[in-house]
Amino acid sequence: MNGSAHSEPEVVDINLKRGPAGLGFNIVGGVDQQYIMNDSGIYVAKIKENGAAALDGRLQEGDKIIAINGRKLENLSHGAAVDLFRTAGEDVQLRVQQRCLSQQNGPLGSHSDGDSSSSLNAIITVAALVAVIATGFIMYKRWSLRAPRSPF
Repeated sequence: MNGSAHSEPEVVDINLKRGPAGLGFNIVGGVDQQYIMNDSGIYVAKIKENGAAALDGRLQEGDKIIAINGRKLENLSHGAAVDLFRTAGEDVQLRVQQRCLSQQNGPLGSHSDGDSSSSLNAIITVAALVAVIATGFIMYKRWSLRAPRSPF
């Protein structure tokens, strides 16, 4: 490693044995549900505690799954990818592009990879908007109480 924070993502092969709860992770992505803009790849959304992936320890949230049992996950819908995982058998080989530190995980939908800074920004924005609206409403009410009324 050259010490750069912007190093190329590493591609690794990970073998998992399906457990009682499956492979132990959730996926996002696909041509119909892009997780990262202009990338229809399949990504690990969540590692389930005590699942096969968590016990192995190498698969991480945000990793891109390139292939399952040698079948590339290119240009697939989310549903088609899920079907491949469900029918992959008991011993599953994953080819994974591990997320590098500098990679932006910018979900397009409601999916989150645990990045709390974007959630905090959203909360601050909503709070500021509520404060502005409340201030405007109060000013309007004060003005309307002072305004002269016309007789009917």
